[in-house]
Amino acid sequence: MNFSEYKWHMTTALEEAEKAFREDEVPIGAVVTTGDGEVLAVAHNVKEKVNDPCGHAEILAIKKACQKQGDWRLSGCTLFVTLEPCPMCLSAMVQARVSKVVFGAYDAKGGALSLNYNLYKDQRLNHNFSVVGGIEHFKCSEILSTFFKAKRNKYKHKNSQK
Repeated sequence: MNFSEYKWHMTTALEEAEKAFREDEVPIGAVVTTGDGEVLAVAHNVKEKVNDPCGHAEILAIKKACQKQGDWRLSGCTLFVTLEPCPMCLSAMVQARVSKVVFGAYDAKGGALSLNYNLYKDQRLNHNFSVVGGIEHFKCSEILSTFFKAKRNKYKHKNSQK
């Protein structure tokens, strides 16, 4: 896969993030593709909607892709996600045997890689994969910033009326 294909699939992940935004969920979207670039699954965060701490876009996309393939192993697959994966999601990617992860925005406060939880390349584990970060970083960061700014403004407005 080349850079333009990365951008294409990240655009699809951003469309999922926009769905999450409209549902008042943290706007994160994910896409799982085959090695040939065929989309197996798309998902967005639903953590608030279903009251599930595992309702992350990456986890949901992995589950859908595994069900579609009829196999829990996603060997040869790439997972695209709009935000750097958290430690839980990175662990799920190891378990699912993805071949590559491509993410948009870096997450200095909660991203596994930024926090040096480099499970994807830990030789003690039974699977490793490559990671590419910063694809459509500005667009991916912008939707998150807009969402949290609106949340803060809503909170401030609510508290100022008391």
